[in-house]
Amino acid sequence: MSAFTYTNCQKCHATNKVSSEKIKTAKAVCGKCGNPLLFHHHVSEVDSIGMGKLISQSTLPVVVDYWAPWCGPCRAFAPTYEKASEEFAGRVVFAKVNTENFPDVSSQLNIRGIPTLIVFKNGKEVQRISGALPPDQFSRWLSAYI
Repeated sequence: MSAFTYTNCQKCHATNKVSSEKIKTAKAVCGKCGNPLLFHHHVSEVDSIGMGKLISQSTLPVVVDYWAPWCGPCRAFAPTYEKASEEFAGRVVFAKVNTENFPDVSSQLNIRGIPTLIVFKNGKEVQRISGALPPDQFSRWLSAYI
């Protein structure tokens, strides 16, 4: 059976279950409206509305990277996050929220520094950490919550 993940369409906000094969071929589209789904490796880009729906509807744990494009540590951590998305494909949903584009998320979740990584299970926050982690440390940290 193929690995899968979930994401939300940025146009209609429908939750989509997407196979790894569709992500690899860059042909993942929303099942409701046909809009292309935004993926980089197994990481989906979601907005503030999509993030809430994804967290509440995913049957897999969801780890969200709250970041901004001007943040050096955020950009430095991105390859580690992308590599982990492939390592944990089918076991964890990986999403990113650009806090510059969606500042309401930072205040709602009391995010004080970026990058901030939050793990959600069954719709609830189970752990968070701020700062860029080296690959091995990030994998160990994430493994504890899946």
